[in-house]
Amino acid sequence: MSTFLGMPAAPPRSPYGTGNLRGERKFPEAAHDELRNEQLRRNLGRATRTIRAKRIDVTGELPDWEPLRDAGSAIKTDTMNHLPELLEQLEEKVTERGGTVHWARDGVEANEIVTRLIKATGSSDVIKVKSMATQEIGLNEHLEAEGITPHETDLAELIVQLADDKPSHILVPAIHRNRDEIRQIFLDEIPDIDPDLDNVPAHLAAAARAYLREKFMTTKVAVSGANFGIAETGTLTVVESEGNGRMCLTLPDTLITVMGIEKVLPRYQDLEVFLQLLPRSSTGERMNPYTSMWTGVTPGDGPQDFHLVLLDNGRTAALADTIGREALNCIRCSACLNVCPVYERAGGHAYGSTYPGPIGAVLTPQLAGMDAAKGDPNSSLPYASSLCGACFDACPVKIDIPSMLVELRHQHTEQSGTTAEKLAMKAAATVMKSPRIYTAAQKAASLSRSVGVGGRDRTISHLPAPFDGWSDSRDTAAPPKQSFRSWLASDEGRSTMREASTQGAARRADDQQEEEQ
Repeated sequence: MSTFLGMPAAPPRSPYGTGNLRGERKFPEAAHDELRNEQLRRNLGRATRTIRAKRIDVTGELPDWEPLRDAGSAIKTDTMNHLPELLEQLEEKVTERGGTVHWARDGVEANEIVTRLIKATGSSDVIKVKSMATQEIGLNEHLEAEGITPHETDLAELIVQLADDKPSHILVPAIHRNRDEIRQIFLDEIPDIDPDLDNVPAHLAAAARAYLREKFMTTKVAVSGANFGIAETGTLTVVESEGNGRMCLTLPDTLITVMGIEKVLPRYQDLEVFLQLLPRSSTGERMNPYTSMWTGVTPGDGPQDFHLVLLDNGRTAALADTIGREALNCIRCSACLNVCPVYERAGGHAYGSTYPGPIGAVLTPQLAGMDAAKGDPNSSLPYASSLCGACFDACPVKIDIPSMLVELRHQHTEQSGTTAEKLAMKAAATVMKSPRIYTAAQKAASLSRSVGVGGRDRTISHLPAPFDGWSDSRDTAAPPKQSFRSWLASDEGRSTMREASTQGAARRADDQQEEEQ
């Protein structure tokens, strides 16, 4: 269909093949390999159980936890309804306070903007605060290709970077690694480290601290994400647990913040709600140890050159989906990952995206599409769920992830064209709409028993395509030798029903007699 003047165009999604919003394999194939990693499953199981227990304890302390969730959901929904105006207000306030705002339509533009700003400083190194947005657009890879060395300062992100690995969890990127693996990574990758380093967590943290301290003191440019941006004041907020973010946000001369456009909040007062919801849902803490907020540039205090890059990268496309737009309410707490039975067993890498788990299964297809090419790996993500609903129960802003998964499955089915499965469902619908054809099909199925279908255990262990996916993990009951309808129409069936009717009438008469007495 051609586009002409005055015809609205669909908002663009993240360009295919850019950043980290699409894996190389579909989820079932990737998960199959991850399930073989017993160490991974032990690490994930232990970590998610611990976080789940802590979250339940601290959320149970608040008598108004459910009203807080309602408030968070309402604020985010209202924000999405007024997003353009709020973003313009945020730009105005940041600019008033000496900052510079850049707009990036996708990850390619965002990477180019950040690279240009870094090169303008003359620096070939940058320190980074943990950021899902920069991971999403593949900023580290882009900077390295441009001759700029990014240094992750979050402990878990540092572990992942040193191991040339990928994050597997929104909150704890190295959740798939244990202390022995971390010790070996440090010994192999950190220069001049003590060769006698053991696997005691405090000692591992001290080794990382010594390594990073030199980076903090000598690097003049930092790149961060943002948990929240306040339209009313132009204030940016980063919450963290280690203090590395505070160092990056205060010591360098230049600070570049990459923020997804959905992270904006209308009012400064709204932080009151989210600074209670986020730590309890993410780490199971009553409050996060470090909350850093800054507004533009303060002369003589902190970075004197501040840039805010507002990233779309498919978010407008998600906003245009009346059902899927709810995914933009996500505050990246990871509560849905920690309760998901699929994530706990398969791990984050199986999803192929920066955003794993239930929220990733709905957010990634909306940002980057799921039918952009034949065999698109993202098309399998909406099916990476048992639809148990645990994610909905845990979400601090009440995102209805199960309903969105079902909707995305529907969208994929509509977009996939004619398939063997569709033809099979169409044939089944034709059969079920006609009593005559349905009866004939039942008789044909019953005859299949006479040729040995079902075997001694009366189950079919393998169905032909396109139903083989079902029988790969389930046994299907073989058709009965006689259907209920044919039995009911037989002499035996009629006799049995007459006898049952007589017995029922007798019981009712006895019951009535007892009541009268």
